[in-house]
Amino acid sequence: MKAQVIVTESGPEGLELQDIPNPEQHPGMYLVDVRSCGICFPDLLMSQGKYQLRPPLPFTPGTEVAGVVSSAPEGGAFAVGDRVVVASMLGGFGEQIAVVEQQLFPLPDALTFDEGAALGINFQTALFALKTRANLQPGETVGVLGSAGGIGVASIIVAKAMGAKVVAVVHRTGNEEMLRGLGADEVVQLTDGWKDKVLELTGNGVDVMIDPVGGDVFDEALRAVAPDGRFVVIGFAAGGIPTVKLNRVLFRNVSIVGAAWGEYIRTHPEVPGKLHEDIVRLVTEGMRPPVNHLYELAQLPEALTDLAEGRVRGKAVVRVSEG
Repeated sequence: MKAQVIVTESGPEGLELQDIPNPEQHPGMYLVDVRSCGICFPDLLMSQGKYQLRPPLPFTPGTEVAGVVSSAPEGGAFAVGDRVVVASMLGGFGEQIAVVEQQLFPLPDALTFDEGAALGINFQTALFALKTRANLQPGETVGVLGSAGGIGVASIIVAKAMGAKVVAVVHRTGNEEMLRGLGADEVVQLTDGWKDKVLELTGNGVDVMIDPVGGDVFDEALRAVAPDGRFVVIGFAAGGIPTVKLNRVLFRNVSIVGAAWGEYIRTHPEVPGKLHEDIVRLVTEGMRPPVNHLYELAQLPEALTDLAEGRVRGKAVVRVSEG
């Protein structure tokens, strides 16, 4: 089968499109024919040797798979021909993947394979952050930093599906139409005075602030959270890990919570299945994951370079094979 293989940890240029053996199906495992695979930052970090998971070279990355079961163990929950999404961690950028049942979830009939691949980590993380960690309630206001990125886009869509008002905060220009199309009620450009603009739009600040960015915006973002609000730390895409001025937390009764989805599921393995059930319900109610950029398998190095250099707005997906 064809697969993209990391041969050197030198970034996207360290990938090669190769013909490799199909994966072996060990007892109890499923084979899935990969149709599409989402692109996310762990893929980029793995290509650079900077991710916490560093498999021995060479290996095929790819964590957000949508495909069709091609071989199934007897008595399993899934059958040959079932459309599935796969939490794979590795192997998604190849034409076939071998997985255990715990990695498989049903792909809603309403979604294409490209849309299924766009669900993946971003939507699970957004729902985990908003529901599990922030306890978001209908009618509350959510601020989303880095709103044109993958986590930001998913957070806007999930927050709206949960009945919230959304203020999208974005650094890059030219995104307002896209963000409003996703459901953002207000869009604020990350320039001087952006915090005051958020306060003006909300009256007292946002109830929940989603932050996958970190860096220099953290301090102002914390001040844009209303009393009794929750500030949810998801990551540090800007590169810097900020420090907290605890007097602002204390006197305004603000909670700061972490939402490290990958770490959480190591000790709560039942959570991905429960979150997927919630996602399926939201899909049946009309929620759709957008696919903003579509690449072919041979273009994966280009796609990861686009992600690294900020040219991906929203979600990018690689179409691995046709159904």
